[in-house]
Amino acid sequence: MSQLFSPITLRGLTLRNRTVVAPMCQYSAQDGFANDWHFAHLGRFAIGGFGLVILEATAVVAEGRISYADLGLWKDEQIAPFARIVDFLHSQGAAAGIQLAHAGRKAATPVPWRNGFDETDAEKAALHFESWTPVAPSAVIHAEGKNFTAPEALDEAGIRNVIDAFVASAIRADKAGFDTVEIHAAHGYLLNQFLSPLANKRTDQYGGSRENRMRLLLEVVDAVRAVWPEDKPLVVRLSITDWHPEGWSVEDSVALTRELKTRGVDAIDASSGGFEGAVVPVGPEYQVALATAVRKEGGLPSMAVGLLGDVLRAEAIVADGHADFIALARGALDEPNWPVHARHALGAEDYSLWPKQTARVRERDRALGHRHFKTA
Repeated sequence: MSQLFSPITLRGLTLRNRTVVAPMCQYSAQDGFANDWHFAHLGRFAIGGFGLVILEATAVVAEGRISYADLGLWKDEQIAPFARIVDFLHSQGAAAGIQLAHAGRKAATPVPWRNGFDETDAEKAALHFESWTPVAPSAVIHAEGKNFTAPEALDEAGIRNVIDAFVASAIRADKAGFDTVEIHAAHGYLLNQFLSPLANKRTDQYGGSRENRMRLLLEVVDAVRAVWPEDKPLVVRLSITDWHPEGWSVEDSVALTRELKTRGVDAIDASSGGFEGAVVPVGPEYQVALATAVRKEGGLPSMAVGLLGDVLRAEAIVADGHADFIALARGALDEPNWPVHARHALGAEDYSLWPKQTARVRERDRALGHRHFKTA
């Protein structure tokens, strides 16, 4: 039996298989509200057989958005469009997750397919354009000359507001019906900025030692876990390494994972990078060893992510204990039916993962001699 397509249970949530859609920003929202694009974009992954679909970085405050076109969950009015998406994902057998995030000093950036902030006045009105000054652990810009804005350093009251915002958004996520929340502490965004000495230059209780730099994330986790239902799993996305000699390391992530485990976190979404000066060895499976490290040394189930579309290798990664889940992002964009196809490639002869509305695929395969209908 395929390990990739075997069920897995975290707390009270059982996923039909180990395939996950990783969060992918769509830069298509207005005032943080999900719309028809998000519904169609996300719904196709449930139709395609994924076990868990995690929505993109969803800001816990308006100023925590990466761009003005990001999703948000900072007010109750934003719940209903998410609930519509969740209900559809559930109707197709997939679990629904949401990544709660704050971009910190990487907020207020342009929509990536535009030429910087080139919106006309008419477009600004139509798109609900906004600009603002970001916040960060320290008043240090992410990068010069790349459409980033110099941030203001958070004081302790501002830090308390961040924690409270994650809590309020988690409560809203539960009301929308999400099965799991993923706290975004990766990719150089706010919680990752506090973790990394590349961005955190503070000298108070939130800076300096590794213990101090971990403090904000742990406080967010504690506060969210206290309001997130006991039977629903909590996931944290980490940049396991900054890929920088002066930055956060695998050893740091292992120590953090052990602490997160004691505080009720159920899995680690193992990514990497996010800061200027990183030297990232991008290639197939380049982050699998990171997922393995937090799984074996940190003691929590892990999601491997990053250029993982090869079916046989994905099966081996799970079967050999390197990770518990295979998460696709760009690969899912390219092939939203990846799970149903991968399952056949691993020997499945039935079409039970396909929605009933797609039953004609089996008859096509029979007529053409595809998949297990092939004859010698």
